[in-house]
Formats: sequence, C-alpha cells, structure tokens
Amino acid sequence: MSLFKKYSYFWLTLVLFVGSLMGHWTFAWYAYVREQTAHQQPINISDYVIETARDTFGNWQSEFRQSIWQVGGLAFFLFISSPQSKEGDDRREEKLDIILSKLDPNQYEQIGRSRKYPKS
Repeated sequence: MSLFKKYSYFWLTLVLFVGSLMGHWTFAWYAYVREQTAHQQPINISDYVIETARDTFGNWQSEFRQSIWQVGGLAFFLFISSPQSKEGDDRREEKLDIILSKLDPNQYEQIGRSRKYPKS
C-alpha cells in the first residue's frame, strides 16, 4: 500500500491546513496594506509578520485549546481505564452472558467453567 493511500487522511488534512493558512496570511496582507495606506504609514513586512502571527496564534489558542483537551483528555482517560471507559465493557459482558445463557444453557455453563470460548 502506498504512503499516500495509507495516510490519505493525514495528507488531506495537511493540504486543507496549509491552504487555509496561506489564505489567512494572504488576506491578512491585503488588509494590512489597506490599513497602513489609510493611516499613511509605511508598509513594513516585519510588522505584518508579527501582527499576523499574533492573530493566528490567538485564534489557535482560543479555538483549539478546548478541542485538544476534549480529544486528548478523552484518549488519556480511556487509556488509563477510567471508570467511565469500563462501564460500557461491563454492560456488554452482562448482556452477552444473558444472550449466551438463553441460547444454549448447557454450553454456557461449560464456557463459564472452562474460560475457553469455542470457535464457531
């Protein structure tokens, strides 16, 4: 399998990210030039970079902080097996036990004692 196919979601996300970042910086340049011209100030690239970087990082901080916490926190708590992540497995086990006991009570007793599950 090619790297492009294997990591296609990553590549698509990267293209969308770079495209949106380039669009943001391009439109910010036009806005900066218009603002500097309106105030009769010189156009200075270093001022533009500082101002646009500040705006970009300010936006990322406000937008992605909560998203990163939601995704990262959820992954972390599922990884350490918090009580919330175990609850679903326990319920599934109980339901499966009930279904197996109703389908074939004799075989269910054998499976319960041996802890080995038959291959279908």
